[in-house]
Amino acid sequence: MEFSINQLLDNFSDDKLVTPKAIEKKLGIGDDNKSVRRLQVALDALEKIGILEKDKGRYRRIQEEGLVEGRLRCSSKGFCFAIQDVEGAEDIYVRESRLSNAWNGDRVLVRVTKDGVRRRSPEGEVRLILERSNPTLLSTVKLTDDSYRAVPLDDRLLFEVELVPDEETPDLDVAVGKLVHLEMVRFSLGNHLPLGRVLQVLGDDAESTNDIDLVCCKHNLPRRFSAKALTAAASLPRGVRKADLKHRLDLRKTLTVRIGNAAAISIAEVESGWELGVHIPDVATYVTAGSPLDLEAQKRLRSFFLGDTILPMLPEMNVFNQPEYLTMSVLIKLDREGKMLSFEIQPSAILVRANLSYQRAQQILDGKMTVDEDAPSQEIDTEVEELVHLIAKVGTFLQEHSNAIRLVLPQIPSQEADEGVRGLTVVPLTLQISGNVTEIMILANKAIASHLQSLSIPSIYLRQIPPDQGKVDDWTKLLESMGISAQLETPDQIQIADLHRILEQVSQLEQGATRDILKYLLMSMFKTSEYVLAPSLHFGLGLIDLPYVHGVFPQNHYADLLIQRILHTVFEEGRDRRSIRIKDGVNLRSSSAHGQVNWSVLPPETERQLIEDLEVVVPKLNQADALYHRSISDLDGLRKAEFMRSHTGGNFYGIITSVQSYGFFVEIESLLVEGLVHVSSLKDDWYEFPLINGKGRARASTLLVGRRSGRQYCLGDRVEVQVKGVDYYRQQIDLVAVVNSESDRDLSNTSESNLGLEDISEEFPEEIDDENLEESPTQQY
Repeated sequence: MEFSINQLLDNFSDDKLVTPKAIEKKLGIGDDNKSVRRLQVALDALEKIGILEKDKGRYRRIQEEGLVEGRLRCSSKGFCFAIQDVEGAEDIYVRESRLSNAWNGDRVLVRVTKDGVRRRSPEGEVRLILERSNPTLLSTVKLTDDSYRAVPLDDRLLFEVELVPDEETPDLDVAVGKLVHLEMVRFSLGNHLPLGRVLQVLGDDAESTNDIDLVCCKHNLPRRFSAKALTAAASLPRGVRKADLKHRLDLRKTLTVRIGNAAAISIAEVESGWELGVHIPDVATYVTAGSPLDLEAQKRLRSFFLGDTILPMLPEMNVFNQPEYLTMSVLIKLDREGKMLSFEIQPSAILVRANLSYQRAQQILDGKMTVDEDAPSQEIDTEVEELVHLIAKVGTFLQEHSNAIRLVLPQIPSQEADEGVRGLTVVPLTLQISGNVTEIMILANKAIASHLQSLSIPSIYLRQIPPDQGKVDDWTKLLESMGISAQLETPDQIQIADLHRILEQVSQLEQGATRDILKYLLMSMFKTSEYVLAPSLHFGLGLIDLPYVHGVFPQNHYADLLIQRILHTVFEEGRDRRSIRIKDGVNLRSSSAHGQVNWSVLPPETERQLIEDLEVVVPKLNQADALYHRSISDLDGLRKAEFMRSHTGGNFYGIITSVQSYGFFVEIESLLVEGLVHVSSLKDDWYEFPLINGKGRARASTLLVGRRSGRQYCLGDRVEVQVKGVDYYRQQIDLVAVVNSESDRDLSNTSESNLGLEDISEEFPEEIDDENLEESPTQQY
């Protein structure tokens, strides 16, 4: 099994001695002799450079003063900053000569060599490369006098890679002048160039390459399953067998439907309210720990949804494509206002009456029974129609009584394939039924979380912290420029109540496009959820004191699969009473057990092993989610850039969302595409921040003012812009402001030479590093 130095060092803490065998177990190396040898080589090397010390065959971490861990963010000029994980911690400046062959994106240990003074960052040098972030690269190939070289497409990687032929590409001539996806064979070593091999020849350049290929190659996303995994999936049973029903609820006579890719749902109306069932595919029964399917899922840790392309975590499992299949059912009793009264979690079997797309389910709600292209032969009976209406009714109740933030963007840029031509299309209004189903899935997640917490079972919880206050301040500044009161209850930390109050004012704005932009910018401020080992805050869902897990998609999320395994472990090995002398025990599958358990439900060895396993996997789950969000952000950026490139020279209206010394950013209406109007393109005047008491307003400014004309470009202004140029791969869009003819006449006698515009290119940066612009997370339940 492959491992990084970072993963290795994570096993050392509290100055404790650790044996190599214990590390092998935590890294999941097992009996892999090659990996065991690699581990020993790494331990010896870390001892030699003074990171570890050895004592009677065991190792401990040496805590060296002045060492900082961070991820390198480099510029195309060669210098880098080590960005620390601790919020508010200073970035460490690292000169090109002090990188020790580390590359942009690598996780490194940096020794601080010079403290920061005034506004200058501290300086440092790379002491150790903990984890490489570029195992593969997108590069163009050239032929030199004596070898084939690959030049990385990312201009922050200032080196060339020497290519070696292999079985995939024995003749490297075919790659010359092409864009290729290459794999690193060896990273830079002393004065020796890094070595790589060509995995795939993509095309002439980035613009001519399919965007999905670009994203998958850039982020090294796996697109094929191993032969063992495919064989294991094909060998699964194709239906529910009699033996499978042992110790399960047989719910096959319960009316159940499945909408979209969510878990199946059943609802019955009773006198007190509703009896709701969320029936999650029981993937854990078929994908057991350590099996070929499990090992394949551990490589991916989640499915990747890239536009219309899906890179699944698991191969197709036909066992879940049948009307009958095994499930883990969350059976919830709700009152008439959607409040959860009680619940049970039961292994079960169901029979799905109808599989509906979201579009078909919405048609049932709207009374429009047109043919569903996804299931043209499926007949919808009256009972199914009534159940869909009940699902919508219950989902609406849940939403009305939820404190969560709901952002509905009526127009979302996306792309559909049209005879191989890429272009931007607009997805229609978010379907009501989709939101209703989402609410029901969230409720099931809450039930599972509260059950695991109440029984004190080790688990994986989801946490979402509030947005960075700096971004909140920028957003509220924009709101106030539009006349919206954005005063916060607590000035240094935004609260859910603040957002609800602000969004209510946003919804009253006259311009729909402006409303969309403000919501879109809010969505981009939200932090992505992260997995943690203890119940924690989930800001977006408004959960302060209540726990939350993600457990309804075990076929798409490894964390959900682990939650399902934990539930099975509780039901199979859990102790329902303190001792065997006690006659009556609690029901470990029911919320009636909450508050009744004051003993360890799981056997000590089982609980200890579970905790160890979760501690190892949680960081990997978070890394996989971060990779997913970078991937979808890249794909979204490429598609927006492609659309804008096809409209070079076109005029659009947009809102100024940020003002900087080098220009201002404009969010284009309807498209939700952002571009930069660089100050050097404003040739009618010399623009600068206004002076207050003889001093510039610097970064706190909300407007640029022309020195002679007094013309202003203010935060929140609606402006007309023209698309000047697009850098497709870097996803940067250059705009120029369109000035009306009347203003042009007023300034026609002003010469550029008098304004000193020839010096602008030296005063302001020509390029903006898009790595500084944080991606927009996709909100999920």
